[in-house]
Formats: sequence, structure tokens, C-alpha cells
Amino acid sequence: MSLNIVFVTETYPPEVNGVAMTVGRLVQGLRAAGHHVMVVRPRQSGESPEKAGYELVRSLPIPGYPGLRFGLPAGGLLRRLWRQQPPDVVHVVTEGPLGWSAVNAARALKIPVTSGFHTNFDRYSVHYGLGFLRPAVAAYLRTLHRRTRATMVPTEALAADLAGEGIQGVRVVGRGVDTQLYRPEQRCEALRQRWLQGGRGPVCLYVGRLAPEKNLALVEASFAALAAVQPDARMVWVGDGPARSALAARHPTHLFTGQQVGEDLARHYASADLFLFPSLTETYGNVVAEAMASGLPVVAYRSAAAAALIVNGENGVVVAPGDEAAYVRAVLDLMAAPQSGPRLGMAARERMLSHSWSRVVQDFLAVLDEAISGQNSACARSEVMAAGPRSAL
Repeated sequence: MSLNIVFVTETYPPEVNGVAMTVGRLVQGLRAAGHHVMVVRPRQSGESPEKAGYELVRSLPIPGYPGLRFGLPAGGLLRRLWRQQPPDVVHVVTEGPLGWSAVNAARALKIPVTSGFHTNFDRYSVHYGLGFLRPAVAAYLRTLHRRTRATMVPTEALAADLAGEGIQGVRVVGRGVDTQLYRPEQRCEALRQRWLQGGRGPVCLYVGRLAPEKNLALVEASFAALAAVQPDARMVWVGDGPARSALAARHPTHLFTGQQVGEDLARHYASADLFLFPSLTETYGNVVAEAMASGLPVVAYRSAAAAALIVNGENGVVVAPGDEAAYVRAVLDLMAAPQSGPRLGMAARERMLSHSWSRVVQDFLAVLDEAISGQNSACARSEVMAAGPRSAL
């Protein structure tokens, strides 16, 4: 049966981040399967105000995130649209004012509504000098998810965390990876030679937002320790963000490529020798899966995607969250054994071959079907729980 599905999200391709990529893949897969999908989101820079398949809403820029915007409340608009053509289900991707107004509108019209938990915004606040707001931000996020019939998360660990905080209807819907795009055969010797400039390597790679919440100081420390024993080592940073200028000033010999996408990004992954991922604020971390699919060994904390995908010493290396000394030591030990990297990379590639987006779309649809059929009663809780945040919108 074909479904009429509405996605409500603040971020969407061509914006470059894990949430945008995930939503884009889901929408693409659902449409390919014959479902009608409408995406409600902020209008992007230079975009026509009218676009088939999209409802573009008013928005404001997000401080510290150039190019990204948060949607303003659109409850009146959504109620009018959904009275005229009621969707079978509404899926709220992001928890901003737009998401809140969508939850309110859907509940008022008795439309099943689900949500996705993609970003630990409460943890981010600590890295921007707003740690005092963390309890309030956490309460705000959890309250929204308690008002939906199901909350979809990418890992079992996150599902257990949210369930432990009293959020019912938590369902695990994993993330896929494009193993045809991200593959070892994308390795480019010409690119490596540009990086190495006559040296022998190894090449360490970081891919992601260059921002305080990503724990980039540990990348710096790990590479410094490696360069002390292997002077030809090179550090390549792929991405952009508020920390880029300071990083470049501190490390004039490091390479900063800016954002890379598609085939170019795939070549960067496959052409490196080690992927450094030290973040502790992720709910998943798509870049870990992309690196593994590319045959690149990963060193990460045992958290989020790394905890779900990596078996320590078999297809990558994970250490206890927060143990920085162990993280640096793992980098040094791995690079001291040249045969280990290729072995781990091959096993990582094998691990990712079963993580297709088609399977993720099927799992997503199963949760939607459950929400539509009313098997989960989380949506029927007292409105009193949401009185505070709702009144603010």
C-alpha cells in the first residue's frame, strides 16, 4: 500500500551533514518504492519559493552554522495543508520550533506522528559555553519525543538510554552506507602524492564538521604523537566549521581541503591510511561507516556507530570513552604495525557490505506502519507534559 508521508526537517541536501544525508536517503528510497513524500523544511539559499514535493517555510540562520537555518513555527500553515490533504503519518526529524509546531498540528488533527533522535544538542551546549542550559535543553528534547508515537534512533545503546529516561516507543532504525560509492577501489595515488609531497606517509584523515563538540584536540594530540615517531606522516582535514581557522593557524603543515562530496569524498577516504574519529557527542556518526566501507581502518571511542560496527582488533580499534591516553596509544600501536591497517580495513569493508539503504528504508516503513496502526500508545499521554514548550511556540 502506498503511503502519504510528510517529513519535517530543518536540514536537507545539498546541505552537508549526517542528518541531511540520512533524510535525503530515506526520502529517495521511499519515493522509489512508490510512496508519496512531502518534505517540509526551510527554504535554502537561492532556492525558488515553490518546488514540487516540498513545502518551504520561513526560517532564520543558525548561529555558528553558516548555511544552515532553523524553521520558524508553521502550525497554522500545516493545519491548513493537512486538513485539505491529511497525510497518513508525519515524521519530525529535528526538534526546533518548526518540529514542535508540526507535532502540535499533527496531534490536533489526530494524524499519527513519529520522530527521529539524530543530535545530542544538550551535549553540544557544553562546548559553546552554555553548559548551564544543558538540563533545560535535554528536557525540551525529551518532551517532544514523548509526544510522538515512536522515536527512531540509530543504535541499540541510544535506544536504551532514551528508554531509561522514560521515552516510550523507541525503535532502532539503523543507517545505511553507499558501498558502491565508498569502496577501496577509489584509492587515488595522484591524490596521495599531492598530500605526501615526496614523503612516505602514513596519511591520517579526519572528516566532519570542524567544531568544538567534535573533540578535535584529540586528533591534534594523536597526530602530534605519531609525527614525533614518523616525521613523514601527514594530517588531512576534510570539512569546514568555526574551528577551521584556528586549527590551520596552529598547524600550517596540515592539509585542509574544505568540504568534499560524492566521488571526491570517496577518493579522500580510500586514499588515506587511518581514520581518526574522537567525538563523544554523536548519536551515530555516518563518517565512521563511510570510512569502513572505503576499507580505511578507524580509531574511535567505543560510542555510537563505532560501538555498533567495530569489533576491537578485528575491523578497527575502539577504546573506552574519554580515555585519551588509550586513544593516542592505539593510534601509535596501529601505525607501528604496517600490516595491521590493511587487515583491519579489509574486515571493515566486509562488515559494511550488509548495511544497505534499502534495508534501512524497510525498517523505517515498519515503524511507520506500527505508528499508523496505533500499536504504540505513547501519543496518547497527557498534554500536561508538553505545556511548557508548547506555550513558548
